[in-house]
Amino acid sequence: MKKSKLLITLILLVVLAFSITACTNPANEDEQQPAQDNTESNVEEENADENLEESTSFIYTANEGGSISKIDLTTYEVIETYEDEGMPHNIQVSPDGKIVAYTSAMMMEDDQTDHGSMNMNGSAVFYDTETDELIKKVEVGSHPAHIVFTEDGKYVLVTNYEDDNVSIIDAKSYEISNTVTVGSGPHGFRISPDSKFAYIANLDEDTISVVDIANNKEVKKIKVGPGPVTTAITSDGKKLIVTISSDNSMAIVDLDTEEIEKVEVGEGPIQVYLTTDDKYALVANQGTEDNPSNTVSKVDLTTKEVVNIETENGPHGVVISPDNKYVFVTNMYGDTVSVIDNSNNKVIQTIPVGETPNGISFKK
Repeated sequence: MKKSKLLITLILLVVLAFSITACTNPANEDEQQPAQDNTESNVEEENADENLEESTSFIYTANEGGSISKIDLTTYEVIETYEDEGMPHNIQVSPDGKIVAYTSAMMMEDDQTDHGSMNMNGSAVFYDTETDELIKKVEVGSHPAHIVFTEDGKYVLVTNYEDDNVSIIDAKSYEISNTVTVGSGPHGFRISPDSKFAYIANLDEDTISVVDIANNKEVKKIKVGPGPVTTAITSDGKKLIVTISSDNSMAIVDLDTEEIEKVEVGEGPIQVYLTTDDKYALVANQGTEDNPSNTVSKVDLTTKEVVNIETENGPHGVVISPDNKYVFVTNMYGDTVSVIDNSNNKVIQTIPVGETPNGISFKK
């Protein structure tokens, strides 16, 4: 009997001890709770990253009416306007996203040039993209057209249309380091991915000038057809894309053999921009002020098939978001920017900007 009572007492003590331990140390709850918190934290971090990416995405337009428009892509609204006393023409954000630069020309009515137009003294203008403050205004040649940073961040090049040359600007000191003579009427251009060569469209000729940037010289010309407006280069540096305004085409140039294949696009093709995967070229077809076009040609670089996307009047500048999801186009005769969904080739937004928008650039 005593043994039975003792056994029952021991069992009760063991059960009581286990219960006390379980209450004072809920191991399962402690392990589960942090996992739940971490999951919520990760979701919040992902949302924060997504919001941050959206909030720091902008496009800039150079408006020939005398301003630069900075557009927030979360709201599709102009959030800042840089006033300019001249005629801003082309614009580009630096590779690191810290600087936006544009060309601007001042018309001088008492002087005629060799190209038959009025002399237009020009500048390259640099702004801080974070503070929106002017950094530097650099005098370049007459009637500056396009401006492009080298990918390595060392130089900024400007084509001077009336002077038939290119200004090479040191990107750190903002001083002109050299001036290179090219063809007649240099206009739009791009620089090879390795930052070694600039491929400049000579609008008043039928050529592309190839400029060796480090050695400050034109090394050769490539004939592409009358009235080349601007260029683009594939990411491997092997193919050059050129808009040919005189015959409403886009030329694809093999840079090794200089063989050319042409693709018919819309009326008065101006700027061209490539998707980052080199699958498509987007060509803005401006037409003329009296007879404006209203299309952007999307060219499959493999099949050469063309899809024409309707925008507003006078598409001129074009840029594509780094993820290739959206195409942004300035409409010169509509004072707007069209936002195109690249997946379905439809305009999803139209943004009013400054007067006569020309060049356009993207900042992430």
